[in-house]
Amino acid sequence: MSALEVEALVAAACEHAGLDDFGADTWKEGLEVLVWALVHEAGLNEIGEGVFADQIVGYLANRLHIEDWYTRHPEIDEQEIVGPLFGLGLPRTGSTALSFLLACDSSRRYLRTWEASTPCPPPETATEHTDPRIAASAASTGFIQEMFPDFVGMLPSSATGPQECILLTALDFRSQVFEGMAFIPSFTAWLLSSDVTPGYRYHQRVLKLLQWRCPPTRWWLKSPAHMPTIDALDAVYPDARFVMTHRHLGQVLTSVCALKDALGSPLAQKLDLDALGRHETEVWSRALRKTIDFRGDGREERFFDVGFLEMQDDPIGAMERLYEAMGDELTSETSERMQVWWRDSGEERRRGPRPDPTTYGLDLDALQDEFAFYHERFGID
Repeated sequence: MSALEVEALVAAACEHAGLDDFGADTWKEGLEVLVWALVHEAGLNEIGEGVFADQIVGYLANRLHIEDWYTRHPEIDEQEIVGPLFGLGLPRTGSTALSFLLACDSSRRYLRTWEASTPCPPPETATEHTDPRIAASAASTGFIQEMFPDFVGMLPSSATGPQECILLTALDFRSQVFEGMAFIPSFTAWLLSSDVTPGYRYHQRVLKLLQWRCPPTRWWLKSPAHMPTIDALDAVYPDARFVMTHRHLGQVLTSVCALKDALGSPLAQKLDLDALGRHETEVWSRALRKTIDFRGDGREERFFDVGFLEMQDDPIGAMERLYEAMGDELTSETSERMQVWWRDSGEERRRGPRPDPTTYGLDLDALQDEFAFYHERFGID
């Protein structure tokens, strides 16, 4: 019997949290679509079923705790999220390194890994650097490295470092985070064709909770997955600005597939790598076209661009140019912290052999032609 059954997962979350109020029922449809895709498309092995069952129960339990805090403290909803800065750009374009660099700026609030995985109780300024969840999050790194050995070194990570904020839209089960570890094309198709605005409203609900007792309130948030749903993000955050990272699609898609291969293969009976390559090409082509159209519709002034090679060659110079373009001050203290992080994280940033695009059925010449609209638009060689 499969561990993935909607009613059983919901019941397990209620028992775990000791609560039963999930708030608005916007999460139900996404959960049902997700579970169907995991059971019928993902080809999960026994370990994979267990991992996803635990993940889903965790998201549901977190939502129960969030709603409980709102019930007991309705004043949380009076918080405002003003002018957030979102990191966009394709995955594997240096967006995670950029996120860590911007997280060096103490004037900004970023979503930390430990609070993204367990947002309740909401953090407090007095204990934000000693919260026991930090140690628990750090301890889980060893488990992740053991389960996904090929993932080690692919992305910078830290319990206190920035985390992708699609972990918050996942609380409404309207998030690409789930396809990071499984091939579930029907869920992705549903997600990209449905109204994901409720997911961003819940995203905002969690940010209010997190900043309530723990400022600052100038948010830096990041995920490539915002690109295909950027209109829904804009509906909830109409004053948001965006930093977009860029890299050639031949390098991007090969690296994306290698990343998802590293995460998905240990959980599946067999991962169809050619299908993965086709899927990623389609998803990110659509994401780029959606974002470029969004920008071109009178919103260019809200976007700032950073090239992958530009940041690799001169990370601090790239940050200086970015801050100048945004009209922000890059203090000497922040610049020094950025330099220290870049230097100390050098070992962690992957330097191994590049994956072979043919492993995933990718034709680099065909990709050059298919994504010419993007390469030419942003001057990518």
